[in-house]
Amino acid sequence: MTATTVVPDGTLSRDVVVAPGMCSGDSLIFGRIGDWTWEAVAQSCGVNVHTARTAAGDPAYLSFYYYRVRGGAVVHPHGLTFGDELTVTSRVFQLGSQSVLTLHRLAPAGLFAPGEPLTAGEFHERPHPDCMYVENFNRWVARRTAGSNEGLTRLAPPDFAYEHLPVLPTEYSPRAEVGRARAQGGFHPDGPAGFAEAGRARTSEHALDVVRDLNGAGLMYFASYFSVFDTALLASWRALGRTDEQFLRRRVIDQRIGYFGNADPGTVFAVTLRSWRDPRDPGREIADLAMRDRATGRLVAATAIETGGPA
Repeated sequence: MTATTVVPDGTLSRDVVVAPGMCSGDSLIFGRIGDWTWEAVAQSCGVNVHTARTAAGDPAYLSFYYYRVRGGAVVHPHGLTFGDELTVTSRVFQLGSQSVLTLHRLAPAGLFAPGEPLTAGEFHERPHPDCMYVENFNRWVARRTAGSNEGLTRLAPPDFAYEHLPVLPTEYSPRAEVGRARAQGGFHPDGPAGFAEAGRARTSEHALDVVRDLNGAGLMYFASYFSVFDTALLASWRALGRTDEQFLRRRVIDQRIGYFGNADPGTVFAVTLRSWRDPRDPGREIADLAMRDRATGRLVAATAIETGGPA
């Protein structure tokens, strides 16, 4: 259940009761937050995100290009359960004429006063330790070729209004980081500083599942990328002798996904995983995964997942 209000600076606030369709060991919560991003952009930019069209009349999609999650001590992605009460605060920022950035704060109900603003500075420099924060960098795209999910082109609908949005300070823009990940094939091509390698690199395969992985527009669903990566991570945990129960209790401290392409039915992905452990804190690990089209080697997505001890 949700109840949404809009405060004068354009911040959206909603009271949320966690329902079964929002919590699991999988990607349900990420999909729900993505829905809130679309709703926030529709509210802030005066565009019907669900039925947007290009100037030529073709469908335009507010695609996910970068998705970052920062888990807190109380609210974190895989620690939610039925009936949890949250206050979700969302704010949309200007990031060019064909892109937009949305921040979300998921706080335990009652932690903040009603209408408490959300700033980029809070997300990056002063996060509340009990809250979960999400950053979504979205780009408008359209199909270049009818019926194909490859080679999508950047194209915003003409009624997308963005000039009035607050400008994201340059130092908080994810453009450079996600651009490097795309160019280098991962967020940690040389390993994170201060961490020791934990085992050998592993490569697994995932065939695009037309039942689970496609959305209503026939594109690969952004939340399915989380599932593909988590399936590879689970295999790695099992290879290390860990149990499924340990995996389900994992606490995600920070996760970043760069979305660099989509895929058609019949695509098989090769997912390569490397991992590192913090010698100063053995419970803290970082896994870096790259998903490629097995047939062509094309980089489709990359993620870095930092986990702590059990929740």
